[in-house]
Amino acid sequence: MRALARKGKSAMVRLYRGYNRRKVQKAPPPSTRQVHILLLHAYGMGGTIRTVFNLASYLAEEHDVEIVSILKEADEPFFPIDPRVKFRFLDDRLRPGLDPVRAMLSKLPSRLIPKEEAAYHRFNLWTDLKLARYIRSVETGVLMATRPGLNLAMAQLSLPSVITIGQEHVALRTQPEAMQELIKWRYRRLDALVTLTKADLTDYRETLPKKPRKLVRIPNAVPPMTGGVAKLDAKVAITVGRMTRLKGYHRLITAWETVAAAHPDWKLRIFGAGPQEENLAQQIVDAGLEGKVELPGPTADVGAELEKASIYVLSSRHEGFPMTILEAMAKGLAIVSFNSPHGPKEMITNEVDGLLVKPRTNANLASSIIRVIEDERLRRELAAGALETSHTYDVDVIGRKWDALLAELLARRDGTYVRPQRPATTEQKPEDPAEQSRSAAEITPPCP
Repeated sequence: MRALARKGKSAMVRLYRGYNRRKVQKAPPPSTRQVHILLLHAYGMGGTIRTVFNLASYLAEEHDVEIVSILKEADEPFFPIDPRVKFRFLDDRLRPGLDPVRAMLSKLPSRLIPKEEAAYHRFNLWTDLKLARYIRSVETGVLMATRPGLNLAMAQLSLPSVITIGQEHVALRTQPEAMQELIKWRYRRLDALVTLTKADLTDYRETLPKKPRKLVRIPNAVPPMTGGVAKLDAKVAITVGRMTRLKGYHRLITAWETVAAAHPDWKLRIFGAGPQEENLAQQIVDAGLEGKVELPGPTADVGAELEKASIYVLSSRHEGFPMTILEAMAKGLAIVSFNSPHGPKEMITNEVDGLLVKPRTNANLASSIIRVIEDERLRRELAAGALETSHTYDVDVIGRKWDALLAELLARRDGTYVRPQRPATTEQKPEDPAEQSRSAAEITPPCP
């Protein structure tokens, strides 16, 4: 029976590959004119959504951009959108309709998305069908996915004529082992994999036995924000994010007990919503911090709220590449952050544009916040450093990296790619070996 099953599976694989070859023969030539971006929930709120909107807006200058949202669970987007960017929704859950097939499949668990995917519970057999149909319908252009489950589906189902790019907003090391195993063997089918941090890039280089044609780090860009730079005269510390245990807000509130005792005239504002909101509200009451710690809820105008503060605090257990740090830097806030091994550690230079604190140490977090409150000169120096650092993440700077990537991927497909010549090393040695090592980690050359 096993031998028969293997033969059946082998026959299906041959049929699938033959179908792909026929589709490719009829497909238009390789192109980057059309860019399709797969996103879980375009009308939701979160850092990934905000950064995808930002990238889509930049690319819309030269490309036809479409954001393909798996779900639609709101009538209006939480974040402003560029009118040049088109939107498509695969599963409109606000209007389920009377289709009996949809009703039946929506009750069955997904078979396309791995159970280890963090958003697995958002998918079902109906979304599998809609997603698979959409991926197979794209015959040319660029198809980009923005989370592991969607990257895996794209790598498995996309036609060879399509340029595929996987984006990773979560560090590889934080993924379950079963997910990492799938990533090892399916990501090699991608044209490119884009990480946000150097640390994650290194992890992928060391983990993937066979790599995509291009493995590169492109960080997120600072999104457009309203207003100007913070004046740093408000006695307010702020943090923004989804209220999950990962964000560590329970630790921040505990640390604020010490801060409030030393500086009762300062306030902490935690913007966001999520499953931990009730627990955090109760913790504030139990600690006697009413009026000193506020939970105003989510905000669509992050810039306006940051401008009203003087300190930004990040208390997450770990982060991929926290957009809120970039936004706080661009607003000229002094930043205090746990020293997560990926995003914060790479984004912040300790004592220059922020303070890095040993992770999960409430007392150290409190003392660092108090230090910034009490030392106005330090607060302003950190804020000035943060503002300077933010310029390296301007949308035009990051956008040019995407332009270069798309141009290279197209050249690889149409046969015009010329591998850059490596500089001679016999006569000249780099002045800074550490800098050479960092540069080598930026981009992995394609497998021969």
